[in-house]
Amino acid sequence: MTSNIFWSNNFINRNLREIHHKHNSLVLWFTGLSGSGKSTIANIVEQELYKLNIITYLLDGDNVRHGLCKDLNFKKKDRKENIRRISEVVKLFLDSGIVVLVTCISPYLKNRALAKKIIGLENFYEIFIDTPLSVCQLRDPKGLYKKASNGNIKNFTGINDIYEIPIKPYIHINGQDDLQKNVQNIICSIKAKIF
Repeated sequence: MTSNIFWSNNFINRNLREIHHKHNSLVLWFTGLSGSGKSTIANIVEQELYKLNIITYLLDGDNVRHGLCKDLNFKKKDRKENIRRISEVVKLFLDSGIVVLVTCISPYLKNRALAKKIIGLENFYEIFIDTPLSVCQLRDPKGLYKKASNGNIKNFTGINDIYEIPIKPYIHINGQDDLQKNVQNIICSIKAKIF
């Protein structure tokens, strides 16, 4: 079937879209344990970028699992497919000339490497929200750690599945630091890449 499918090149390309938007497109990939603060931080980063007239879209891992990836579970094979699908969508958003923020646990080094490969290393900025498991368990905003500890959730990262710490993230954030400090750290680190 793939031999009968051809890539269509559009007249309006990423470069023209970036010129029109007056900023570069790139991907901010937030990774960390559930409850680490990924979504909270990313939401505020997006608000700050919006104030700077930067066109963005935030892809939340849970939201994607409500539609595009609702047929997948949390076994290793399905986690890989989840990241592959998200990455392919992100690649399309990237071509639209916008800044894409992705909040996704993405616990395995191999799967994050796959995301980088699909999206392109030059476009991919990994942001590790480093929050100790004990703090994430105390926060437990969705009550998932409690369910996992009681055996009601299988393959839950941090309880009965591993999280592989990023080796060289572009930005390493202490998830226990002041929220605004963390947001400004990210904004300062990426501003020159966007403009």
